[in-house]
Amino acid sequence: MAHLATPPSRTGTRTGSRTGSRTGPLVVQPLRRRQCAECRRGPLSLVVVEDGAPRCLDCADLGHLVFLPRGDTALTRRSREESTLSAVVVRFNRRKGRYERQGVLVEEAGLARAEARCLADAEARRRRRVRDAARRAAQDVRFTDAFAAEIRRLFPGCPRARAREIAEHASVRGSGRVGRSAAGRALSEGAVTSAVVASVRHVETPYDQLLMSGVARHEARRRIAGAVEMVVRGWREDEDGVEVAAG
Repeated sequence: MAHLATPPSRTGTRTGSRTGSRTGPLVVQPLRRRQCAECRRGPLSLVVVEDGAPRCLDCADLGHLVFLPRGDTALTRRSREESTLSAVVVRFNRRKGRYERQGVLVEEAGLARAEARCLADAEARRRRRVRDAARRAAQDVRFTDAFAAEIRRLFPGCPRARAREIAEHASVRGSGRVGRSAAGRALSEGAVTSAVVASVRHVETPYDQLLMSGVARHEARRRIAGAVEMVVRGWREDEDGVEVAAG
């Protein structure tokens, strides 16, 4: 029973409720359709694994619940708050090697009450999202300014506009780029230097063209290493031609 014998423990399932964590049944979206080990119905799109064998929702006493896909955090949380019985639905991601949440099963009446609650305060939540977005945007601007200033401190020969461009690219929220790493947020010299080197590689050298022509990444990097080093070394020099010491 691949990907069914060892789903995440139901005892670790949390509802996301503000009133505290609750445990509940765990339901799996199988990668291959299965038959119920008890009633033999199938193929099943949702199963509950008991003693290593799949059970349909009816045999697991969950057949009266309705599926709410992930995506609306407030509706999901409130649906579980309004439901006496609920379950988390997960699916195994082969590429990442882990189970990922797909949604929840909740009571139909609980979902209706949750939808009414969400409609009642939809405008207030919209205004809160706008305020939160504005706050994050202001934080992003301050961080980008600090990142650009640190680039200029470490690489005084780097043009101001170029330093700003590098900082803006490296610090995009949610990008996973070096500026958003723990080291990047701390403005460590290594993270800032990595951002500068990466930008120089793509902008000041023919690295991208080499990749497009079919040159392997490691070979392309080897070919342009000297050009990158020349630009970076030049940017480390101040207006008087004195190289700024690293560290």
